[in-house]
Amino acid sequence: MEKVQAEVEIHYRSEVVEKLNSRGGILTIGNTTVRLARQFGFCYGVERAIDLAYAARRVFSDQQIFLIGEIIHNPEVNRQLKEMGIKNLVGPQKDSDVTDLTEDDIVIVPAFGTNLEMMAAVKERGCTIIDTTCGDVMSVWRRVKGYAKENMTSIIHGKSAHEETQATASRAVGTNGTGHYLVILTLDDVDFVGDYIRNGGDKEEFLKRFTDAYSDGFDPDVHLQRLGVANQTTMLKSETEELQRRLAKAVEDRDGTDFAEKNFKFFDTICGATQERQDALFEMLQRPMDLLIVVGGYNSSNTGHLVEIGERELPSFFIRTADCLETLERILHFDLHDKKEKHSYVEKLAGSGPVTVGVTAGASCPNNLIENTILRLFELRGIAREDVFSS
Repeated sequence: MEKVQAEVEIHYRSEVVEKLNSRGGILTIGNTTVRLARQFGFCYGVERAIDLAYAARRVFSDQQIFLIGEIIHNPEVNRQLKEMGIKNLVGPQKDSDVTDLTEDDIVIVPAFGTNLEMMAAVKERGCTIIDTTCGDVMSVWRRVKGYAKENMTSIIHGKSAHEETQATASRAVGTNGTGHYLVILTLDDVDFVGDYIRNGGDKEEFLKRFTDAYSDGFDPDVHLQRLGVANQTTMLKSETEELQRRLAKAVEDRDGTDFAEKNFKFFDTICGATQERQDALFEMLQRPMDLLIVVGGYNSSNTGHLVEIGERELPSFFIRTADCLETLERILHFDLHDKKEKHSYVEKLAGSGPVTVGVTAGASCPNNLIENTILRLFELRGIAREDVFSS
């Protein structure tokens, strides 16, 4: 593992990021200042998953290795694994099907886990399984399994199409298929469910609104009686807490205080690293900045929530790599609201006046991508790479 970790560090370490860390997250050259959040980038669970994938390639050098989806939600990291000969089993660019596997093959489970159906299919083929599932994710699984045993429906705060949420949902149903779940994303959805809990409503309208977000056989007239809340670990904590509060109030309004304690449960299952990065951004936003750059994969949930936090306070841009910073005025970024990449024209970086730019990154973003972004910001302001390294 020491050799593997050294190899990973070569790929992803950053001298510039280390420099900023040693200076309290601030680097000023001339009239350009970059602030780096106190917590950013790779978390322990992501580092562990990548280390295990690299180790698998070393240990099983003569065998085929397959990955169930993406190891994490970062295109650079997944590209690196593909170049190492690690193939994919799911998604639009998959290399093979599960039915092609043999007992000589190696299968890696990604950091956010996979559903029970996929796990059963891989085990049936007799493969060697390397499970990199994050411990925080498995903690959520234990919660929803417990809810199922208590005949409680799991309300999962998350994105129904996200791999982690799908994996959690399969545990909420359980191996015997008797459990139930409902995935809720927005607070508008929460209020809709809350109104149904209090007053009932049109069942068909309910099921249509939550298409593909509930378990087989789910009946809102039956399965909203006893609820247990869990969440995708990368959600915005304040939203999960508000979801819990609103649902608890709805159950209390329907059942009264005494029965509400029996019919509603929740636990804080937000990932610690996700919360640290959110808290660090809130802290950084207390200081004046001209704009915020958030670096990461566009399908990274925890990274997207950092953008949501930032854009409430100042112009914030979600970029995949430093190449998205095209010119002083033109930035290619992902718009969370339109769900697509677009160009925006920004005047803050142009001109000769002083500029302060905040930089942060989600838990799946390697330091070398953060470094490239910082170097590009200074380059656009007329400051050479050599000056950044030597400052």
